[in-house]
Amino acid sequence: MSHQNAGEDNLAAMTNAWSAMTRGFLRTATAANRAAVSAMLPSADGEDDPEANRVAPPVPSVEYSDLDWQFDRTVDDPEHISVGDTVTFEKALTDADVRAFAAVSGDTNRLHLDDEFAADTRFSERIVHGTLVSGLISAALARLPGLTIYLSQDLEFSGPVGVGDRVSARVEIVENLGNEQYRLETVVRNEDDDATVIDGEAVVLIDDLPAE
Repeated sequence: MSHQNAGEDNLAAMTNAWSAMTRGFLRTATAANRAAVSAMLPSADGEDDPEANRVAPPVPSVEYSDLDWQFDRTVDDPEHISVGDTVTFEKALTDADVRAFAAVSGDTNRLHLDDEFAADTRFSERIVHGTLVSGLISAALARLPGLTIYLSQDLEFSGPVGVGDRVSARVEIVENLGNEQYRLETVVRNEDDDATVIDGEAVVLIDDLPAE
C-alpha cells in the first residue's frame, strides 16, 4: 500500500470515529469528560465506570456537537411527546462565537466587538448579540425527538449576556395544537449571573425524520 493510500485510510478512520462520537451526544459535560477520559485510559480498578457510559440516545437530526455543550431532554421518542416535556441546552458564548456571528449576520455593532467603545455604554463591557443568545432556543428545539421546524417565536429580553458567559435555553411543551404542532414556553438564563435574560413562546411543527 502506498504512503498516500495509508494516509487517506487513516484520515477516513479518524473521520468515522469522530462522526460516531458526535452522534452519541452526551447528556452532561461531566459524563462527556468521563467518557473521553475512559476512552483513552483504563479505570484505576480495571473496570468500566458505569456513569462514564451513560450517553443520550442519538439525535438523528443533529449531526454536529461539541463536548462542552450540555443538553438534557425528558422524551426520546417522537410518538411519546406530550405536554410537560422539556429540553435544556447549555453552552458558553465565547468571543469566537460573537465574532463569527457578527461576520455571518453582518451585525458589527461595536457594542459587541469593541471593548473600549462598550466600556462607555450602560453595560460597561461588550455583550453578546441578543439574536445569538436567543439562538440557543433553536439549539434546544433541534434536540426534540423528530425533525423540528420553527413556525413562530415571541421573545422578551430582560438582561444582557457578557462575552464568555455560560447560557442555558429551556423549552417546555405547554400545548398540543394538533397536526404535529406544539406551543412551547422558551426561557434563556445566564447561568453565570443566575438570571433569566429571555422569556418567550414558540410554535413548532415536529415532522417525521426522513427515511435513511
